[in-house]
Amino acid sequence: MDIQENIEMGALARIRIFLEMIKFSHTVFALPFAFTAALLAANGLPTGYQTFWIIMAMVGARTAAMGLNRIIDAEIDAENPRTCGRAIPAGLLGKGTVLLFIALSTMLLLYAAYRLNPLCLYLSPVALGFLLLYSYCKRFTSLAHVVLGICLAGAPLGAWIAIKGDIGLPALLLGVAVLFWVAGFDILYALQDVEFDRGKGLHSIPVKFGVHGSLWLARLFHLSMLGALAALLITSGLGWIFGFGLAVTAGMLGYEHWLLRRGDLAKLDAAFFNMNGYISITIFLFTLAEVVVGRGGA
Repeated sequence: MDIQENIEMGALARIRIFLEMIKFSHTVFALPFAFTAALLAANGLPTGYQTFWIIMAMVGARTAAMGLNRIIDAEIDAENPRTCGRAIPAGLLGKGTVLLFIALSTMLLLYAAYRLNPLCLYLSPVALGFLLLYSYCKRFTSLAHVVLGICLAGAPLGAWIAIKGDIGLPALLLGVAVLFWVAGFDILYALQDVEFDRGKGLHSIPVKFGVHGSLWLARLFHLSMLGALAALLITSGLGWIFGFGLAVTAGMLGYEHWLLRRGDLAKLDAAFFNMNGYISITIFLFTLAEVVVGRGGA
């Protein structure tokens, strides 16, 4: 194997480690909501051009956000038994390498926004600002979960703007739904670190309210998500297909909370990763069916 092959394999290994570090596969959480907003904004299927650049903007934003979070939290991650094996504290990636990936991802976001429309480009620094803010929030506020929800609410808002060039009520309702959905499941996820965070003086809703209070707040947030989706159903002229999808979503959220009803964190992976991935995809698929089949057959 020659030097060039070694260099190429080293670069590929770093990319693989970086994608694992930022949990690139978890893009499934927000991307379907972006597509849902795009379907509603286009009142049908968006163009291939719009779809491609929405995906590029999403990939750029999420990659930059997770990279920033991993750098900013590197010292905290190194002290937490759950996260000490992450790439930076484990020495698998240097901060310089991660900064390079962040810079490239930010440029991808900005260029994708430019290719979509001027409003997307003008608002992209606002999105980046919230992404940066989130990484520092747990140092001074228990509302970090809500800030994360605001960050991911940018997915449907951005996709709507990409199609329409403005901000409409359906986009706002989807954004509110995503905000409460994300904040709710992030509260559940933070239960894993409640003792560590308390010992380090970090802030979270589980630290502030304990396991029992956090479970009830997460339930309230997810009920609020369902309320926002119900408002979307009523105000956007959506039909029984979307309504059925909303009922399925409610059932999955109920099952997620049933799994954790006694604070049993052994089932957190099933509740957090599996169910939330299914929820976002379910809403997208039923919206697709509503827009393409329901309205098309009306």
